[in-house]
Amino acid sequence: MMNKIVAIQVNHPSKLNPVTDTSIFLANEIQKKGYKIFYYEPRFLSIVNSKVIANGFFIRFDYHKKKFFKILKKKRLNLEECKFILIRQDPPFNMEYISSTYILDTIKNKIKVINDPTSIRNISEKLYSAKYIKFMPDTIFTQNLEEIEKFFKKHRKVIIKPIHSFSGNNIHLLNKYNLRLIKKLIKKHNYLMCQKYLPKINKGDKRVFLINGKLCGAISRIPKKGSFLSNMSKGAIAVKVKLTKKEIRISKLIAKQLKKENIFFAGIDFIDQKLNGDINVTSPTGLKTLYDLSKINLAQTFWKELKA
Repeated sequence: MMNKIVAIQVNHPSKLNPVTDTSIFLANEIQKKGYKIFYYEPRFLSIVNSKVIANGFFIRFDYHKKKFFKILKKKRLNLEECKFILIRQDPPFNMEYISSTYILDTIKNKIKVINDPTSIRNISEKLYSAKYIKFMPDTIFTQNLEEIEKFFKKHRKVIIKPIHSFSGNNIHLLNKYNLRLIKKLIKKHNYLMCQKYLPKINKGDKRVFLINGKLCGAISRIPKKGSFLSNMSKGAIAVKVKLTKKEIRISKLIAKQLKKENIFFAGIDFIDQKLNGDINVTSPTGLKTLYDLSKINLAQTFWKELKA
């Protein structure tokens, strides 16, 4: 009998917010089935004597307690003892992230790793959306100043964001061409994604949840007054939402494609019925928020689809 252990590669629990965190929500659900949760940070992942070893701890989550987690015992674990490994650390998608996917690649034929490490590495969250450019607002990916200036002259209101950033960080709305800012962003981040600004963002975006090739649910996130950022971490408010026929069609198409590419769990976003170009595969969030709004528990769906 395979050990009933789920390992989660994630940021330290003290950095997580139990009110909104999806990793805790998934862990809490599988605990109910008698699984133990082993918790480690990517920097404590090693290959030793051809074994993939992680230094971490067994942990128990409890939503009813003020301190929502209890560290049970520290452990140096051979990850082959697990039944599932969830890759759930926050981006930035940097060299540490990439290296950890190479390490987990060595055992993914023995243990189910979600999402598949090779696939996460191959699917750059923003660049991957270039496949679906026809569903998006006018968008370019570049670090070429001439291209950016040309794009700005065409649209006059442009959202600019680094390709490997996350959580609404380093995103700028350009109402006037700001060469200094653009140079600074390119120097720090290389490639940028530039997108025609969609004013209807003030009515919110829609985050759609895709699990195992299926469209499973959605929430809307409305930016706080005066902001164009729909990230909860930037003060956006989540509300219930229905998807339009067009959004459903596009979501199902992407869900099917992602399943082919071994992505089990993803989040995609729409603004004004247009795909905004973030295909979230590294650490999709929002399941706890959906549950709080609608009592739809996609953590149950997640584990059921994995036959846990």
